[in-house]
Amino acid sequence: MDRKKEVKMNETVKFEATKENPTEPREILLSVFKSLEEKGYNPINQIIGYILSGDPTYITSHNNARNLIRKIERDELLEEILRAYLETNKD
Repeated sequence: MDRKKEVKMNETVKFEATKENPTEPREILLSVFKSLEEKGYNPINQIIGYILSGDPTYITSHNNARNLIRKIERDELLEEILRAYLETNKD
């Protein structure tokens, strides 16, 4: 057997899966926001409507946004929004 092939057979190959669907609250919010904008909705109003009511029909099904936002609890969404707001506005 060739020495180069033998060395490659002993190396560990690193596999990195590509993320097709966001899983973090921040990623999901940004994805849903973009989908709502693309469909001509006011993303802020629609997301607030969803958080307050729990009714997923406030979120478009475009780009699977409705299913994405339902993957995380509404309190987690509020937490992420508040965290981002405070981080960008602290003095």
